[in-house]
Amino acid sequence: MTTTEPLLQVRNLKKYYPIRKGVIARTVGQVRAVDDVSFDVHPGETLGIVGESGCGKSTTGRAILRLETPTAGSVIFEGTDIATLSAGTMRRRRTDLQMVFQDPYSSLNPQIRIGDLLAEPLIAHHRLKRAAAQARAAEIIQVVGLPRLYLNRYPHELSGGQRQRVGIARALMLEPKLIVCDEPVSALDVSIQAQVLNLLKDLQGEFGLTYVFISHGLGAIKYISDRIVVMYLGKVMEVATTQEIFTAPRHPYTEILLDAYPEANPHLRDRPRIIVEGDVPSPAKPPAGCVFHTRCPSAQAICTTEIPRLSTDAHPVACHFPLLASKNGKVES
Repeated sequence: MTTTEPLLQVRNLKKYYPIRKGVIARTVGQVRAVDDVSFDVHPGETLGIVGESGCGKSTTGRAILRLETPTAGSVIFEGTDIATLSAGTMRRRRTDLQMVFQDPYSSLNPQIRIGDLLAEPLIAHHRLKRAAAQARAAEIIQVVGLPRLYLNRYPHELSGGQRQRVGIARALMLEPKLIVCDEPVSALDVSIQAQVLNLLKDLQGEFGLTYVFISHGLGAIKYISDRIVVMYLGKVMEVATTQEIFTAPRHPYTEILLDAYPEANPHLRDRPRIIVEGDVPSPAKPPAGCVFHTRCPSAQAICTTEIPRLSTDAHPVACHFPLLASKNGKVES
Protein backbone atom coordinates (compact mmCIF):
# COMPACT_ATOMS: atom_id res chain seq x y z
CA MET A 1 0.00 0.00 0.00
CA THR A 2 1.43 3.36 -1.01
CA THR A 3 2.14 5.92 1.72
CA THR A 4 2.08 9.04 -0.49
CA GLU A 5 -0.69 11.58 -0.09
CA PRO A 6 -3.53 10.96 -2.56
CA LEU A 7 -3.64 13.17 -5.62
CA LEU A 8 -7.41 12.68 -5.75
CA GLN A 9 -9.84 11.86 -2.95
CA VAL A 10 -13.43 11.04 -3.84
CA ARG A 11 -15.73 11.03 -0.83
CA ASN A 12 -19.39 10.01 -0.73
CA LEU A 13 -19.89 11.08 -4.35
CA LYS A 14 -23.46 11.02 -5.61
CA LYS A 15 -24.99 11.83 -8.97
CA TYR A 16 -28.77 11.58 -9.26
CA TYR A 17 -30.82 12.39 -12.36
CA PRO A 18 -34.43 13.51 -11.89
CA ILE A 19 -37.25 11.57 -13.55
CA ARG A 20 -39.85 14.04 -14.78
CA LYS A 21 -43.35 13.40 -16.10
CA GLY A 22 -46.39 15.38 -17.12
CA VAL A 23 -46.93 18.70 -18.83
CA ILE A 24 -45.20 20.63 -16.05
CA ALA A 25 -42.33 18.13 -15.88
CA ARG A 26 -42.93 17.26 -12.24
CA THR A 27 -40.15 15.25 -10.62
CA VAL A 28 -41.49 11.80 -9.74
CA GLY A 29 -38.27 10.01 -8.92
CA GLN A 30 -34.51 9.88 -9.32
CA VAL A 31 -32.01 7.70 -11.16
CA ARG A 32 -29.18 6.99 -8.74
CA ALA A 33 -26.36 6.70 -11.27
CA VAL A 34 -23.64 7.18 -8.64
CA ASP A 35 -24.59 6.56 -5.02
CA ASP A 36 -22.09 7.20 -2.21
CA VAL A 37 -18.81 6.37 -3.99
CA SER A 38 -15.47 6.85 -2.20
CA PHE A 39 -11.88 6.05 -3.20
CA ASP A 40 -8.38 7.57 -3.44
CA VAL A 41 -6.01 7.91 -6.38
CA HIS A 42 -2.29 8.28 -5.65
CA PRO A 43 0.27 10.10 -7.81
CA GLY A 44 1.64 8.00 -10.64
CA GLU A 45 -0.78 5.09 -10.25
CA THR A 46 -3.53 3.75 -12.47
CA LEU A 47 -6.81 3.16 -10.68
CA GLY A 48 -9.15 0.93 -12.67
CA ILE A 49 -12.93 1.15 -12.31
CA VAL A 50 -14.76 -1.93 -13.55
CA GLY A 51 -18.35 -3.16 -13.61
CA GLU A 52 -21.25 -4.03 -15.87
CA SER A 53 -22.75 -1.51 -18.27
CA GLY A 54 -24.93 0.91 -16.34
CA CYS A 55 -23.07 0.52 -13.05
CA GLY A 56 -22.16 4.22 -12.93
CA LYS A 57 -18.45 4.02 -13.69
CA SER A 58 -18.50 6.49 -16.62
CA THR A 59 -20.72 8.91 -14.69
CA THR A 60 -18.23 8.70 -11.83
CA GLY A 61 -15.42 9.68 -14.19
CA ARG A 62 -17.39 12.58 -15.61
CA ALA A 63 -18.38 13.79 -12.14
CA ILE A 64 -14.71 13.75 -11.07
CA LEU A 65 -13.93 16.19 -13.89
CA ARG A 66 -17.07 18.27 -13.31
CA LEU A 67 -18.39 17.37 -16.77
CA GLU A 68 -21.36 16.28 -14.65
CA THR A 69 -22.19 18.35 -11.59
CA PRO A 70 -22.23 16.07 -8.51
CA THR A 71 -25.45 15.90 -6.54
CA ALA A 72 -23.50 15.48 -3.31
CA GLY A 73 -20.09 14.52 -2.01
CA SER A 74 -16.60 15.90 -2.52
CA VAL A 75 -13.88 15.53 -5.16
CA ILE A 76 -10.66 16.71 -3.52
CA PHE A 77 -7.85 17.27 -6.02
CA GLU A 78 -4.52 18.40 -4.54
CA GLY A 79 -6.30 19.49 -1.38
CA THR A 80 -9.07 21.48 -3.09
CA ASP A 81 -12.67 20.31 -3.36
CA ILE A 82 -13.28 20.96 -7.04
CA ALA A 83 -16.93 19.94 -6.67
CA THR A 84 -17.55 23.32 -5.01
CA LEU A 85 -15.48 25.58 -7.27
CA SER A 86 -17.07 28.31 -9.35
CA ALA A 87 -17.14 27.89 -13.12
CA GLY A 88 -14.31 30.38 -13.60
CA THR A 89 -12.05 28.80 -10.99
CA MET A 90 -12.82 25.33 -12.29
CA ARG A 91 -11.87 26.42 -15.79
CA ARG A 92 -8.39 27.31 -14.53
CA ARG A 93 -8.02 23.91 -12.86
CA ARG A 94 -8.99 22.00 -16.00
CA THR A 95 -5.44 22.17 -17.32
CA ASP A 96 -4.55 19.58 -14.64
CA LEU A 97 -7.55 17.33 -15.37
CA GLN A 98 -8.15 15.84 -18.79
CA MET A 99 -10.19 13.03 -20.34
CA VAL A 100 -9.82 10.45 -23.10
CA PHE A 101 -13.30 9.59 -24.36
CA GLN A 102 -14.70 6.24 -25.42
CA ASP A 103 -15.57 7.04 -29.04
CA PRO A 104 -12.50 8.43 -30.83
CA TYR A 105 -14.64 9.72 -33.70
CA SER A 106 -17.50 11.58 -32.00
CA SER A 107 -15.08 13.20 -29.53
CA LEU A 108 -13.25 14.96 -32.39
CA ASN A 109 -14.74 17.80 -34.43
CA PRO A 110 -15.02 16.39 -37.98
CA GLN A 111 -14.71 19.86 -39.55
CA ILE A 112 -11.35 20.75 -38.00
CA ARG A 113 -7.94 19.46 -39.03
CA ILE A 114 -5.96 17.43 -36.51
CA GLY A 115 -3.35 20.16 -36.05
CA ASP A 116 -6.00 22.71 -35.09
CA LEU A 117 -7.73 20.21 -32.80
CA LEU A 118 -4.50 19.72 -30.86
CA ALA A 119 -3.59 23.42 -30.81
CA GLU A 120 -7.01 24.55 -29.57
CA PRO A 121 -6.49 23.70 -25.84
CA LEU A 122 -3.26 25.72 -25.70
CA ILE A 123 -4.89 28.70 -27.41
CA ALA A 124 -7.96 28.56 -25.14
CA HIS A 125 -6.22 27.98 -21.80
CA HIS A 126 -2.69 29.38 -22.18
CA ARG A 127 -3.43 32.11 -24.77
CA LEU A 128 -0.60 30.87 -26.99
CA LYS A 129 -0.24 32.19 -30.50
CA ARG A 130 -1.51 29.73 -33.09
CA ALA A 131 1.96 29.17 -34.55
CA ALA A 132 3.42 28.26 -31.15
CA ALA A 133 0.46 26.01 -30.33
CA GLN A 134 0.75 24.16 -33.63
CA ALA A 135 4.48 23.71 -33.10
CA ARG A 136 3.70 22.01 -29.79
CA ALA A 137 1.05 19.90 -31.55
CA ALA A 138 3.70 18.73 -34.01
CA GLU A 139 5.79 17.49 -31.07
CA ILE A 140 2.95 15.74 -29.24
CA ILE A 141 1.57 13.93 -32.28
CA GLN A 142 4.92 12.22 -32.72
CA VAL A 143 4.97 11.30 -29.03
CA VAL A 144 1.77 9.25 -29.54
CA GLY A 145 3.25 7.49 -32.58
CA LEU A 146 1.75 9.43 -35.50
CA PRO A 147 3.70 11.25 -38.23
CA ARG A 148 3.53 15.06 -38.46
CA LEU A 149 1.81 14.91 -41.86
CA TYR A 150 -1.35 13.77 -40.03
CA LEU A 151 -1.72 17.30 -38.66
CA ASN A 152 -3.23 18.33 -42.00
CA ARG A 153 -5.78 15.51 -42.06
CA TYR A 154 -9.37 15.45 -40.85
CA PRO A 155 -10.64 12.88 -38.32
CA HIS A 156 -12.52 10.86 -40.97
CA GLU A 157 -9.24 10.27 -42.80
CA LEU A 158 -7.82 8.34 -39.85
CA SER A 159 -8.50 4.83 -38.56
CA GLY A 160 -10.12 4.22 -35.18
CA GLY A 161 -6.79 3.54 -33.50
CA GLN A 162 -5.21 6.63 -35.05
CA ARG A 163 -8.13 8.78 -33.93
CA GLN A 164 -7.77 7.49 -30.37
CA ARG A 165 -4.08 8.40 -30.46
CA VAL A 166 -5.16 11.91 -31.44
CA GLY A 167 -7.56 11.91 -28.47
CA ILE A 168 -4.69 10.94 -26.18
CA ALA A 169 -2.45 13.61 -27.74
CA ARG A 170 -5.14 16.24 -27.14
CA ALA A 171 -5.33 15.23 -23.47
CA LEU A 172 -1.54 15.61 -23.18
CA MET A 173 -1.40 19.10 -24.72
CA LEU A 174 -2.02 20.87 -21.40
CA GLU A 175 0.43 18.66 -19.46
CA PRO A 176 -2.22 17.36 -17.02
CA LYS A 177 -1.59 15.58 -13.74
CA LEU A 178 -4.67 13.33 -13.94
CA ILE A 179 -6.30 11.77 -17.00
CA VAL A 180 -9.63 9.96 -16.85
CA CYS A 181 -9.74 7.29 -19.57
CA ASP A 182 -13.37 6.37 -20.21
CA GLU A 183 -13.47 3.03 -22.05
CA PRO A 184 -10.61 4.22 -24.32
CA VAL A 185 -10.14 0.87 -26.09
CA SER A 186 -13.63 -0.64 -26.15
CA ALA A 187 -14.40 0.69 -29.65
CA LEU A 188 -11.12 -0.61 -31.13
CA ASP A 189 -10.02 -3.90 -32.65
CA VAL A 190 -8.23 -6.24 -30.24
CA SER A 191 -4.79 -5.76 -31.82
CA ILE A 192 -5.21 -1.98 -31.71
CA GLN A 193 -6.39 -2.17 -28.09
CA ALA A 194 -3.01 -3.62 -27.11
CA GLN A 195 -1.17 -0.83 -28.93
CA VAL A 196 -3.20 1.89 -27.19
CA LEU A 197 -2.78 0.28 -23.76
CA ASN A 198 0.98 0.03 -24.28
CA LEU A 199 1.03 3.67 -25.40
CA LEU A 200 -0.80 4.76 -22.25
CA LYS A 201 1.67 2.87 -20.05
CA ASP A 202 4.66 4.35 -21.90
CA LEU A 203 3.27 7.88 -21.62
CA GLN A 204 2.63 7.38 -17.91
CA GLY A 205 6.28 6.57 -17.35
CA GLU A 206 7.50 9.40 -19.58
CA PHE A 207 5.28 12.18 -18.23
CA GLY A 208 4.52 10.96 -14.69
CA LEU A 209 0.80 10.73 -15.37
CA THR A 210 -1.92 9.45 -13.07
CA TYR A 211 -4.85 7.58 -14.62
CA VAL A 212 -8.40 6.70 -13.68
CA PHE A 213 -9.05 3.91 -16.21
CA ILE A 214 -12.70 2.98 -16.73
CA SER A 215 -13.61 -0.24 -18.52
CA HIS A 216 -15.93 -3.23 -18.48
CA GLY A 217 -13.16 -5.37 -20.00
CA LEU A 218 -11.31 -7.31 -17.33
CA GLY A 219 -8.36 -7.98 -19.63
CA ALA A 220 -7.60 -4.29 -20.15
CA ILE A 221 -8.22 -3.49 -16.48
CA LYS A 222 -5.87 -6.26 -15.35
CA TYR A 223 -3.11 -5.20 -17.74
CA ILE A 224 -2.99 -1.50 -16.95
CA SER A 225 -4.27 -1.03 -13.37
CA ASP A 226 -2.37 -0.92 -10.10
CA ARG A 227 -5.58 -0.99 -8.03
CA ILE A 228 -9.18 -1.69 -8.98
CA VAL A 229 -12.55 -0.35 -7.84
CA VAL A 230 -15.44 -2.75 -8.53
CA MET A 231 -18.81 -1.02 -8.96
CA TYR A 232 -22.37 -2.32 -9.14
CA LEU A 233 -25.55 -0.25 -9.51
CA GLY A 234 -23.84 3.01 -8.56
CA LYS A 235 -22.02 1.67 -5.50
CA VAL A 236 -18.50 0.50 -4.72
CA MET A 237 -18.40 -3.22 -3.97
CA GLU A 238 -14.68 -3.72 -3.44
CA VAL A 239 -11.32 -1.91 -3.68
CA ALA A 240 -7.99 -3.74 -3.83
CA THR A 241 -4.76 -4.19 -5.73
CA THR A 242 -5.04 -5.86 -9.11
CA GLN A 243 -3.38 -9.02 -7.79
CA GLU A 244 -5.79 -9.23 -4.85
CA ILE A 245 -8.84 -8.72 -7.05
CA PHE A 246 -7.82 -11.43 -9.50
CA THR A 247 -6.52 -13.98 -6.99
CA ALA A 248 -8.51 -13.41 -3.79
CA PRO A 249 -11.74 -11.44 -4.38
CA ARG A 250 -13.78 -10.76 -1.25
CA HIS A 251 -17.11 -9.69 -2.72
CA PRO A 252 -19.43 -12.27 -4.36
CA TYR A 253 -20.04 -9.87 -7.26
CA THR A 254 -16.31 -9.60 -7.95
CA GLU A 255 -16.09 -13.38 -7.94
CA ILE A 256 -18.92 -13.56 -10.47
CA LEU A 257 -17.22 -11.00 -12.72
CA LEU A 258 -14.01 -13.03 -12.64
CA ASP A 259 -15.89 -16.25 -13.34
CA ALA A 260 -17.20 -14.67 -16.55
CA TYR A 261 -13.64 -13.80 -17.60
CA PRO A 262 -12.68 -16.26 -20.38
CA GLU A 263 -9.85 -18.69 -19.76
CA ALA A 264 -7.03 -18.72 -22.30
CA ASN A 265 -7.19 -22.51 -22.09
CA PRO A 266 -10.75 -23.74 -21.37
CA HIS A 267 -9.39 -27.15 -20.32
CA LEU A 268 -7.86 -25.48 -17.24
CA ARG A 269 -11.33 -24.74 -15.87
CA ASP A 270 -11.89 -27.37 -13.19
CA ARG A 271 -14.94 -25.80 -11.55
CA PRO A 272 -18.55 -25.24 -12.58
CA ARG A 273 -19.71 -21.83 -13.70
CA ILE A 274 -21.39 -19.57 -11.16
CA ILE A 275 -24.95 -19.15 -12.39
CA VAL A 276 -26.45 -15.73 -11.63
CA GLU A 277 -30.19 -15.41 -12.04
CA GLY A 278 -32.19 -12.27 -12.70
CA ASP A 279 -31.40 -8.96 -14.34
CA VAL A 280 -29.63 -5.90 -13.00
CA PRO A 281 -32.22 -3.82 -11.10
CA SER A 282 -33.10 -0.33 -12.29
CA PRO A 283 -31.04 2.49 -10.72
CA ALA A 284 -34.33 4.38 -10.50
CA LYS A 285 -35.61 1.74 -8.03
CA PRO A 286 -32.58 0.09 -6.44
CA PRO A 287 -33.24 -2.76 -4.00
CA ALA A 288 -33.31 -2.07 -0.26
CA GLY A 289 -30.31 -3.20 1.72
CA CYS A 290 -27.41 -4.45 -0.40
CA VAL A 291 -28.10 -3.56 -4.03
CA PHE A 292 -26.65 -6.92 -5.12
CA HIS A 293 -28.76 -9.12 -2.86
CA THR A 294 -31.38 -9.85 -5.56
CA ARG A 295 -28.73 -11.73 -7.58
CA CYS A 296 -26.27 -12.79 -4.91
CA PRO A 297 -25.98 -16.55 -4.30
CA SER A 298 -24.82 -15.88 -0.72
CA ALA A 299 -27.52 -13.38 0.30
CA GLN A 300 -29.13 -13.72 3.73
CA ALA A 301 -31.91 -11.89 5.55
CA ILE A 302 -29.77 -8.98 6.72
CA CYS A 303 -28.73 -8.29 3.11
CA THR A 304 -32.31 -7.38 2.19
CA THR A 305 -32.66 -4.66 4.83
CA GLU A 306 -29.25 -3.25 5.82
CA ILE A 307 -26.85 -1.48 3.45
CA PRO A 308 -23.32 -2.88 3.91
CA ARG A 309 -20.70 -0.20 4.49
CA LEU A 310 -17.34 -0.27 2.76
CA SER A 311 -14.86 -1.66 5.28
CA THR A 312 -11.83 0.38 6.31
CA ASP A 313 -9.21 -2.36 6.24
CA ALA A 314 -6.43 -2.88 3.69
CA HIS A 315 -8.85 -4.65 1.32
CA PRO A 316 -12.13 -2.71 1.57
CA VAL A 317 -15.32 -4.59 0.71
CA ALA A 318 -19.01 -3.68 1.05
CA CYS A 319 -20.51 -7.02 2.05
CA HIS A 320 -22.08 -8.47 5.18
CA PHE A 321 -20.52 -11.85 4.42
CA PRO A 322 -17.27 -11.26 2.49
CA LEU A 323 -15.44 -14.21 1.03
CA LEU A 324 -12.67 -15.46 3.28
CA ALA A 325 -10.64 -16.93 0.43
CA SER A 326 -10.84 -17.07 -3.33
CA LYS A 327 -13.19 -19.74 -4.64
CA ASN A 328 -12.33 -19.21 -8.26
CA GLY A 329 -8.54 -19.41 -8.16
CA LYS A 330 -6.00 -17.41 -10.08
CA VAL A 331 -7.08 -15.94 -13.37
CA GLU A 332 -4.35 -16.25 -15.93
CA SER A 333 -3.81 -13.74 -18.68
